[in-house]
Amino acid sequence: MIKIKRVYDKIDVRDGMRVLIDGLWPRGIRTGTQNIDIWFKDTAPTPELRKWFAHDPTKWSEFRKRYRAELDANKAMDKLVDMALEHDALTLLFASKDTEHNNAVVLLEVLNQRLEKLQE
Repeated sequence: MIKIKRVYDKIDVRDGMRVLIDGLWPRGIRTGTQNIDIWFKDTAPTPELRKWFAHDPTKWSEFRKRYRAELDANKAMDKLVDMALEHDALTLLFASKDTEHNNAVVLLEVLNQRLEKLQE
């Protein structure tokens, strides 16, 4: 099972492997915290795309399109797929206050699609 969750949300034993997927370390979270198992910033949007989007919901559709294109060309996605296959539960952590318009939503879609293709 793969889910997404804000890094600031309470830890749940069902979270499994907790993976921070943002390119920037979240404010107010200490480095080396026990709340994050791994910081996997290799699949985060490029700084240019992140800055362009700036969490503007009116840019969401175009952000999704551009970010999916980045992920399609990103070799690190293979490592994330492997992580998902190795763990019964995987939680992708993000810092954004907007839980509907963020990179984790897109990354989860792409990751689930890749896993479905492997099962065919």
